[in-house]
Amino acid sequence: MENGAVYNETTEPQGKPPRRACPCGCTLRHLRGRWRRAAKALQALFSLLAVICEEIVENCIKCGGLYFFEFTSCTALLLSLLILCVYCTTAYETFGKDKVERVNFWAMPGIGGFFLLASVVLAATSSGSDLEKAACTFGFLASGAFVAEAIMNYLDSRKQDTESRSENPANIQTATESQPLNK
Repeated sequence: MENGAVYNETTEPQGKPPRRACPCGCTLRHLRGRWRRAAKALQALFSLLAVICEEIVENCIKCGGLYFFEFTSCTALLLSLLILCVYCTTAYETFGKDKVERVNFWAMPGIGGFFLLASVVLAATSSGSDLEKAACTFGFLASGAFVAEAIMNYLDSRKQDTESRSENPANIQTATESQPLNK
């Protein structure tokens, strides 16, 4: 009898590795729900449009507001793209779901708040050119997208907290939980 014949009957055939949606490892499966995909897309799009509009402003009277808006919009764009890349690549598994969700939970309101502040400052200090108005409009829209995702994240976390409490309301140990591990 050949050596391989002994093991062929009990050994399962080696399965194919799971197929990825894209050869580069990109996937959208971690962005659950349509609202999250839409919010992430709108954050990046509105931030990019705000950056483009403020970059082509030629003259400014009070440039401090424009410079603050420029810094904030560029930072928001880069951070939103970074978080989107983490969600869509294998970095999500590397960092772990809890860490990625926690960073996203705290980053979205922070970015949205700073973007809203920068948009207000730009609106207050702008000279009234059409490009400044467009940049300001896209800034408000982007900050709205960031704040909307922050609110949805908060509501999801509240929903998960109430569901976990309803599974074991008094936090009482079940019969299997109270048994010692080693007998």
